[in-house]
Amino acid sequence: MSTPLIRLVVLYGGVSAEHDVSRVSAAHVLAAADRSKYQLIPVGISKRGEWHRNDAIAEALTAGVELPNSLDISGPVVNPLDVLRGDNEALTVVFPLLHGPHGEDGTVQGMLELFKLPYVGCGVLSSSLCMDKAMAKEVAARAGVPQCKWLTFRDGVDDARQILTDTVDQLGLPVFVKPANMGSSVGVSHAETVAELDAAINFALRYDDVVVIEETVVGREIEVAVLGNTAPDASLPGEVKPGSDFYDYEDKYVTGNAELMIPAPLSDEAIAQVREFAADAFVALRCAGMARVDFFYEENGRGWLLNEINTIPGFTPASMYPKMWEATGISYPDLIDRLVTLAIEVHRRRSSFSIDH
Repeated sequence: MSTPLIRLVVLYGGVSAEHDVSRVSAAHVLAAADRSKYQLIPVGISKRGEWHRNDAIAEALTAGVELPNSLDISGPVVNPLDVLRGDNEALTVVFPLLHGPHGEDGTVQGMLELFKLPYVGCGVLSSSLCMDKAMAKEVAARAGVPQCKWLTFRDGVDDARQILTDTVDQLGLPVFVKPANMGSSVGVSHAETVAELDAAINFALRYDDVVVIEETVVGREIEVAVLGNTAPDASLPGEVKPGSDFYDYEDKYVTGNAELMIPAPLSDEAIAQVREFAADAFVALRCAGMARVDFFYEENGRGWLLNEINTIPGFTPASMYPKMWEATGISYPDLIDRLVTLAIEVHRRRSSFSIDH
């Protein structure tokens, strides 16, 4: 008898401001996945949180029809447990492509743990930790990872007027202001005056009740893709030269004006350093499967400074994560295979732990 295909459930959409980005990522993952290895199950989550099994996309995949660039949220509403578990004969692996809150923050990962299903990417702790930029910075600092200077503001807890004074005194202006729990540069502003800082904090508070304020670093923006579990591999680095003041949502997904250089034009020594730092940061924050680790590089200053870690990086054609692995020698379909293998490895290890006294 032939080995059953792995049921690869691709989750996309979600209850997040990054809903649209997720739909694009999912379209390209489904198009690239090897249909001789996987039974592909596309499941779209609406902005209201309803789960839809997209049978039309599944049929198009089977027929070899070219998929649209962005997947719709369509098909019958399904019970999450029913669509995830399937018929219990084939192994199911879940690939969450849910960028941002309610997908990248440990919530979906926790559900999958309760359902006892293997899934691609980081676990509950590392997902929630890396999603919360404020807490991630605290943990990275404890691990000795170099970073830029920052302050945190928590709405309803911290003094709104005092944070303006502290920012000017401790970080100076201009600064970057970000919601702690958001990605794809959603809610991010660059503030050059106190008035702009106040407005930027209020703008970020539309997306989260915790805001991170960072010094402006005059340095190069370097990214590294990391793949693995406890002994991860790091890709060749890529460099981003923004088309506007910083690498914002428009640059990433709309205009495409940013210049992306892979591999980044760095010395062999600098490349070796940043690959090592990326793997170290991945392990320090207990990541698994995949993450994109972003740095600033002050060539004539402090050197490498960790910016942030993205545990579900974009998989669109313009996304750095698959492009960096391609430059390092791993194709898009092979990358999907490796991620599935890593997911199964983690699941088997966790399932082996004793539950007895």
